[in-house]
Amino acid sequence: MEKNITTETYCNLYRSMKNIRYFEEAIQTLYKKNEIRGSAHLYIGEEAIAAGICETLDKEDYILSTHRGHGHSIGKGLDPKYMMAELLGKEHGYCKGKGGSMHIGDSKEGILCSNGIVGGGMPISVGAALSVKLHKKDNVIICFFGDGAVCQGNFHESMNMAAVWKLPIIFVCENNQWAISTNTKDTVAAKDVADLAKAYGMKSVIIDGNDILKVYETALEMRDEVIKNQGPVFIEAKTYRLSGHYAGDSEIYRTKEEILEAWKDEPIIRFEEWIANNRPELIEKFKEIEQECRLEIDEAVKFALEDSDPPVSTALEDVFTYGSAWERRDVCERNYGKTGN
Repeated sequence: MEKNITTETYCNLYRSMKNIRYFEEAIQTLYKKNEIRGSAHLYIGEEAIAAGICETLDKEDYILSTHRGHGHSIGKGLDPKYMMAELLGKEHGYCKGKGGSMHIGDSKEGILCSNGIVGGGMPISVGAALSVKLHKKDNVIICFFGDGAVCQGNFHESMNMAAVWKLPIIFVCENNQWAISTNTKDTVAAKDVADLAKAYGMKSVIIDGNDILKVYETALEMRDEVIKNQGPVFIEAKTYRLSGHYAGDSEIYRTKEEILEAWKDEPIIRFEEWIANNRPELIEKFKEIEQECRLEIDEAVKFALEDSDPPVSTALEDVFTYGSAWERRDVCERNYGKTGN
């Protein structure tokens, strides 16, 4: 497969990973300066998964992201300027500064939402995939979630329903080994999370989530599988969270030696080494991309810091309900039975 990957794709994969890495490092800096509104969960060390999978998608393929979702959004094509503005609670953020780090999304770009609830995107992905199927579209839904979601009821309910209805979903478990401060091996009975998918009759694979080319190739194959056979598939991408659970995490639950050892296998350096050994003619191009990415994220930070705060009047915009709970109940009771049925 590698021989069929174009130079453009190599560059796209690298650009995506570097943009994600620099974006997350900028968040670390801003968090320490108390510029970030609320919490932020960093994606450092997992960049190859978002970059590799999103590179295979069409604009009308949709993704469901997580509380650790900046990488997915950048991989799918969101502008870092407006993402950074959202993290800082500014007017021109994707959600007008209301959502913050865990709720960035833009349906026009195929990002239905990020979700602060562990496993919360899974049932949403089922609904989105059902819509795709009913409209007879050749598109897929990518549902990202971490190993911590595996123990949620949502995981099993969503997997079962997707299999029963043969929905076009690629379930992607980003197994970074740590659910906050608990190691996966202490909470999941199965040796591999992918084994659980087999119980629901779906094709499942385990891949090295730090190998960008393997992620990309697997995503291509699985997307074709879903569209051809009209049913869900499952990818377990084994990786490692190099940062804390959230920016500011003391990380007392794991050793410094474990983290340092994991840094030796991080995806960006691995890809750079592969390029040096197999496509050396791209080394200078990669250096240019690196500088462009650094500049792009620097400009995103500058834009966000200089952006204005949202007007107070926007607090009541984009609200789906009105009045108190008792007022809504009164309206429902008064209208009950007036539909003509």
